[in-house]
Amino acid sequence: MKMRSVAPMVAAKIGYFVMSAVFCIIGALFIFMPEPSMRVFGRILGGALIAFGIVKLIGYFSKDLYRLAFQFDLQFGILMIVLGAVVLFRPEKLIDLTMTALGIAIVADALFRIRVAIDAKHFGIGAWWLIAVFAVLTCAVGAVVAFRPWESAQILTVFLGAALIAQGLLNLVIAILTVKIINNQYPDVIDVSAK
Repeated sequence: MKMRSVAPMVAAKIGYFVMSAVFCIIGALFIFMPEPSMRVFGRILGGALIAFGIVKLIGYFSKDLYRLAFQFDLQFGILMIVLGAVVLFRPEKLIDLTMTALGIAIVADALFRIRVAIDAKHFGIGAWWLIAVFAVLTCAVGAVVAFRPWESAQILTVFLGAALIAQGLLNLVIAILTVKIINNQYPDVIDVSAK
């Protein structure tokens, strides 16, 4: 029986690492330079969201060993691509609808990551609680971005930066703890001979 290629898993894991770093950097730029960042970094954020959506789709279609990290990435990959296109082509609208939609997407992703943490605990991954902590933190900051309790664009930009950093760290923890690549993987086969 021919072994399964691990190239998609490797690409997805590396993509998660790279995109985690990109989100943390963009988040830091939003926090430390909130005024010029909405227009300048809005386009960068749009491109990053599209790239991360593609990484999520690659991850979903790879068959990693535990199938924890990428189990919800089909839907969120498509959502990230759509949000990224809106942010990329309409960065001036980032504060309005896109900010709310991005906050909701971050909250939803974090809630699904709480489920990943629970599954990781059942798999025997000792640091499952670390996933849960980052997921709850990301969910809380994403909720602030979604509900926008302040009208100040500068404060919202800082919270968006914090949400992006939290999302980046959450994805990094997920990739490190749950994506296991074994070079000698066989394709999934259902044994029909057993009766």
